[in-house]
Amino acid sequence: MSTTGTTGTTGTTTRALARLRRTAGRIDAKTPAHRDRAIDGLRALALLAVPTGHWLLGGFTLDSDGALHNASPLSAFGGLAPASWLLQMLGIFFLVGGYASVLSFRRRTGSTRAWLGGRIARLGRPVLGVTAVWALAAPVLYAAGVPQATLRTGATLVIQPLWFVGVYVAVTALTPYCVQAARRLGGWAAAPLLASVAVVDFLRYGPFADSVPGWLALVNILPGWLFAYQLGVSWGEGRIGRRGAWLLLAGGGALFAALLTLFHYPASMVGVPGAARTNSHPPSLLVLALAAAQSGAAILLRDRLARLLARPLLWAPVVVINLCAMTILCWHQTAMLAAAVPASFVGGLAGLTTAPDSAGWILARLAWMPVFAALLVGIARYARRFEQPWTRATAVRRTVAGLLAAGFAVFALGLA
Repeated sequence: MSTTGTTGTTGTTTRALARLRRTAGRIDAKTPAHRDRAIDGLRALALLAVPTGHWLLGGFTLDSDGALHNASPLSAFGGLAPASWLLQMLGIFFLVGGYASVLSFRRRTGSTRAWLGGRIARLGRPVLGVTAVWALAAPVLYAAGVPQATLRTGATLVIQPLWFVGVYVAVTALTPYCVQAARRLGGWAAAPLLASVAVVDFLRYGPFADSVPGWLALVNILPGWLFAYQLGVSWGEGRIGRRGAWLLLAGGGALFAALLTLFHYPASMVGVPGAARTNSHPPSLLVLALAAAQSGAAILLRDRLARLLARPLLWAPVVVINLCAMTILCWHQTAMLAAAVPASFVGGLAGLTTAPDSAGWILARLAWMPVFAALLVGIARYARRFEQPWTRATAVRRTVAGLLAAGFAVFALGLA
């Protein structure tokens, strides 16, 4: 029996691992000593939860005309709801965002306005890029035979995660006030935000629900997402320690359990097609309870995570993910569509274009997820440039990009 093939394979693997270790070592060596690896690790974890959740809990159906429509396995499998508890990590993202913002705010050398402008620009460039590209691609895809219904489905998916950017800009603009509140009240500065959401929830779900206008739910948007951000600011100001973290973990967990069992909040943390109530759009009190528990756990695990990420092989992917943060957020739905749209011309492919209503679909979707990830990596090689400063873009090009993005938003929102 020849061992040549086995020896060659082993040698190739060994060389690849050696290159990986050298690359990880270089990344580790270039990391400043003051870099808070735990914070970056938490951000990377929250970032990865976004595409994982969307890819796992979102699906398609194929109509008789070959067009794709959004669907969700949660409609058929309510037992999947606990998966959304693990994958809904926006609370961690806002917590880490608040922590990082207060440190950045302290280090600013210019005015508060200049500091805020810089952060908004970093968030806005990738959003403008993905929407402008889709505005150019949509007519081409339509001319190539992609049904209009499929394009609307795709546009909805692409723009769906981008609401986060607008909310994040709003809470970032409030950073100076969050800092003042943290210095006066410590971790308790987030309590009024929790109370505000609780009052709105009582009005829209309690005995007065029939007389309350539907728009009242929108009041929860800002305090609902500012809650975890304020906790992060208080943490960054050194006003939340282990005792406060245990209180957040225990209190958030108890409130979460009570809302589910006693007040019958929907179990899913993401919207379920056809459901009368949703927790996330706008955020309900259940979202804040989960964010509190997650925040407490994150603060308690911070030192352990930092020690773990001192290992170069674990630290390197965290750096890469953070460098591509907005690219991942903006383009992960495009990666899934890059597989689903061509497949829609073939017919029903299990886990991709078939209805998400069976256990077989779930297994097939899990098999598709590495394909989505590979497509996202390929897209990111080119889309990553949108995160960098647009130093070569003229005023005319920026104006055109803005108009294209606005046009795509109008189409995605069904206004045209």
